[in-house]
Amino acid sequence: MRSGIVPDAAGVYGGPVPEGPEIRRAADRVADVLVGRRIEQACFAFPQLQPFEERLTGAVVEAVDTRGKAMLTRFDNELTLYSHNQLYGRWFTVRRGKLPETRRSLRVALHTHSDSALLYSASDISVLTPGQVQSHPFLSRLGPDVLDKDLSTGAIAARLDQERFRRRSLAALYLDQSFLAGLGNYLRSEILFGAGLHPALRPVDIDPERKKRLARETIRMCRRSYRTGGKTLTPGKGRRKADRFWIFARASKPCYSCGTGIQRANYSGRRLYFCPACQLQER
Repeated sequence: MRSGIVPDAAGVYGGPVPEGPEIRRAADRVADVLVGRRIEQACFAFPQLQPFEERLTGAVVEAVDTRGKAMLTRFDNELTLYSHNQLYGRWFTVRRGKLPETRRSLRVALHTHSDSALLYSASDISVLTPGQVQSHPFLSRLGPDVLDKDLSTGAIAARLDQERFRRRSLAALYLDQSFLAGLGNYLRSEILFGAGLHPALRPVDIDPERKKRLARETIRMCRRSYRTGGKTLTPGKGRRKADRFWIFARASKPCYSCGTGIQRANYSGRRLYFCPACQLQER
């Protein structure tokens, strides 16, 4: 058995697929134990990455960034660890010498003197040079990050008016990482509900004021999800503390705003939820 990598059975993910806010929160946890610290041991489960173990050992972590659903761990030797959790991947941070209770498979282990950052069950992992980061086939296609502090409502509204986006349904657009990076299935449902727009509408069908409202709601929902750990529902009468979403995964249950039954439909091959009364359908 190689040092630092412990074989394990893959676990089963039980909730919505992690989206931009969840990945940013994971990056924050990893940054807390790695940034400014020297890597004393780096271990990879995949043979093609094992040559980098020696190059990362002794390097200092300068930053842990995210681009949409990808995490970028940057080292002072100009190498970057790229990881995409996809469905099953998950980062854990523990005191060095400890292992989390999980049935997932350990893929990456980064150990400092006192702590460890451990990536389980992900398969999309690379170690990249600066040039490779710029030309990476996934990263190079991404639009602005939904959690970028400099992203404005005006910038989102302007993207909605771009020719390549304006005639696509909102349901499709709000899964497209080239439009905005970090959006995903639960955020799509929650944002469109908050903006009061039916998923079948296209940007070209929407007047400027509603575009601005959609842009504001996009930023608001994503930032709230980041702050709360994936909870978009705000407290209020009739809302249980355990409830997380306004409409996502609430098919046939009453809308918190109007009482109408929430509907489920498939758009772009993924489940989507909407309120037929609250979300405008006219073009």
